[in-house]
Amino acid sequence: MNSNWYVYAIGFLGQLLFAARLIMQWLKSEEKDKIATPSLFWKLSLQGAVLFFVYGYLRDDMAIMLGQFLVYGAYFRNLQLQGQWGKSGIMFKIYVIGLPILIALYLLFFGQMDWTDLIEGDNISTWLIALGIIGQLIYSSRFIYQWIYAEQHQESDLPWKFWVISLMGSSLIFTYGIFRNDPVLIAAHFFGGIVYVRNLFIIKKSKA
Repeated sequence: MNSNWYVYAIGFLGQLLFAARLIMQWLKSEEKDKIATPSLFWKLSLQGAVLFFVYGYLRDDMAIMLGQFLVYGAYFRNLQLQGQWGKSGIMFKIYVIGLPILIALYLLFFGQMDWTDLIEGDNISTWLIALGIIGQLIYSSRFIYQWIYAEQHQESDLPWKFWVISLMGSSLIFTYGIFRNDPVLIAAHFFGGIVYVRNLFIIKKSKA
């Protein structure tokens, strides 16, 4: 399964959506000389998360699936805080709500993976699985932190700690991707790391 081209195609498509959100957010931030968080950032996040969850399943990679599962609610909440969820089109709502429900039903009744795959993998060392899970937990915690921050301030924003956590988690997942020979993770987190560092410089510049 892991060698099929369509598996990587799904993964790259999901990461393409994640990359698009970062590029769009980066350009908006450069334009305003401060961190910007447009609603499209969260819409692309929701769409990419669905595809990347499927990619994780097809790659027998519970670390990827866990990461997407943990942050899905944060994407929804930020759209609500921006007042954009109600304005979203019906097809978008079907995609980000209906498709995950269908995927969950498929995994429940037909899926062959179970939670033991978190600590056991086919031809994957336990330490490597642990590295992937730790990386995903740290990487995912950036949106949990951002969610708490957004609730406290009642606005959708990406504070500097969000980018620090992103860089830490991304570095671990990049390393994990190298050991897993996963071109999707390697390409995504190499590019992502550049954007995270640049956003930290933008924040520093705006404060100065």
